[in-house]
Amino acid sequence: MVTMNRLLPLLFTVPLLAQANNPHAARLEEAGAVLQEIMDIKEKSIPQDLLDKAECAIVVPGVKSGAFIVGGKYGRGYVTCRKSGGGWSAPGAVKVEGGSVGFQIGGSETDVVMLVMNERGAKRLFEKSKFTVGGEAMAAAGPVGRTSSAETDASMRAEILSWSRSRGAFAGISVKGSTMREDDDAIKALYGKKMKNSEIVYGTAPAPASAEKLIGLLNKYSSRKGS
Repeated sequence: MVTMNRLLPLLFTVPLLAQANNPHAARLEEAGAVLQEIMDIKEKSIPQDLLDKAECAIVVPGVKSGAFIVGGKYGRGYVTCRKSGGGWSAPGAVKVEGGSVGFQIGGSETDVVMLVMNERGAKRLFEKSKFTVGGEAMAAAGPVGRTSSAETDASMRAEILSWSRSRGAFAGISVKGSTMREDDDAIKALYGKKMKNSEIVYGTAPAPASAEKLIGLLNKYSSRKGS
């Protein structure tokens, strides 16, 4: 008979093994780490006023195995949007493909962050199974710094602003022509069933444990619109 003393370590080990065998959960945790490192840059990070204005945030961490660019596919990331009562939603999952060669700077070490700046852009992001950046919504490279004083006319009109981090360098980058679609495999792995991103970010689905860092950071730096 298995004693309680022997059983307890097994009970704690099973969730850890499940997490280790779930690359989607590991990537979601990495997305939180990417955002933390970018915001830690401070003077050269995402401008606070733009983050406060944003309706949704998308983080695509680089794949360290070197498979970041395979067959034209750039990466897999996560999208979270503001909740009506404040704070940020559980994250949906996206695949980012094609588009600007700027994504290829630094190869597998490139991380990408996008902000969807208004409700119209957010609506367009979820209303189609395939969303083209710069097609359905205007896009521009985001300014870098504590404030958005370096904004150009293009970035002021843009519905999506984007940045990349490669080999420690953080800068605005154009992702026009890139496409985003739902990552069905990641969604099922994280939530246990097939769901639409719109159901996740605008619904009541609880965020998986692996999203704690990403959502916690967004709540820390910009918990409410206009904060």
